[in-house]
Amino acid sequence: MSATLKLAYIGCGAIASFHLHGIKRGAPRTTITAAVDTDPQCATAIADETGAEVFLSLDEALENGDFDAVDIMTPHHLHEPMAITCLEAGKHVLLEKPMAPTLDACDRILAVAAASDKVFMVGENSQYWPEVLAADQLLKDGAIGEIISVIANFYTFPGHEWFTGENPWRFDNALAGGGTVIDGGAHFIRPLRMWLGEIEAVIGAIDHPWKKMEDESLGHALLQFESGKIGSFSCLMFDTVLGPGPFWRITGTTGEIHVAGSGQDGVLLFDAQHPEGRMLDGEWGDYAASFIGEMTDFEQAVLDGKPLAAGPEASLGELRTALAIYRSAKTRQWEKVWE
Repeated sequence: MSATLKLAYIGCGAIASFHLHGIKRGAPRTTITAAVDTDPQCATAIADETGAEVFLSLDEALENGDFDAVDIMTPHHLHEPMAITCLEAGKHVLLEKPMAPTLDACDRILAVAAASDKVFMVGENSQYWPEVLAADQLLKDGAIGEIISVIANFYTFPGHEWFTGENPWRFDNALAGGGTVIDGGAHFIRPLRMWLGEIEAVIGAIDHPWKKMEDESLGHALLQFESGKIGSFSCLMFDTVLGPGPFWRITGTTGEIHVAGSGQDGVLLFDAQHPEGRMLDGEWGDYAASFIGEMTDFEQAVLDGKPLAAGPEASLGELRTALAIYRSAKTRQWEKVWE
């Protein structure tokens, strides 16, 4: 086993800085040796910080770069061709979610990954979000008894870093494969699956209040879990003033847990001893901290052969849920997630 993981950044936009934070804090054996982007300014910005070599195309990097693995952080429509190209070139692959915008594309990627001897990981940072993990431990400890219901509420102001340039790719459905449900919404669906298990069926509706975005900027759905539990998921991306509120609200037979949120950091536990709520001890409020565990996981999988916290197939749960919500918005009826 090599003592160092040489990593190429494929796509050096806004998310790249979060991945870099994760590497600096949690992956000391990882070195970024290549920065690849069609925008030389983006690639150069990463290179200036890391000492990486700049490339303006993936083909150029694969031909001339020195790296063992790639971190693909490009628009969604490029995920399939880039992931397959890198796997076939003998590189370990960390791919930002969603794996791809369609299930057929995911199947093709997974087939190539299975035929290789390389690590293939789909990055879902909420799998490692400290607040999410703290809530998970509370549930395992029975802190609120049996779960009755859960609410995920992802209302957010569209941060400028995610929508740069004249025509940001997230505005274009052909590039993104959908709107806020399939994109940012995935981060809020994964914890629901961690806490309650797989989602069996959904009934949902979408709307388009933010006219700049071609596909949905608003989504609501009821979720039926395989366990029989019921939850809800809502997401909104709109240029407005938002009040505080938890991202997740988990209600049980003996209490309730509020997890992070807009204007609210940390994990609040409401129970008989603390009906007004007790804030758990922890270093809260740093969303970037969720990338520390992600980059640690990838490094250890490649260098040490350690199993991933969640294999790439796990990401199909968020994608299938999003696609089922889209189908339900058209059929106006319950749609199965796992067909």
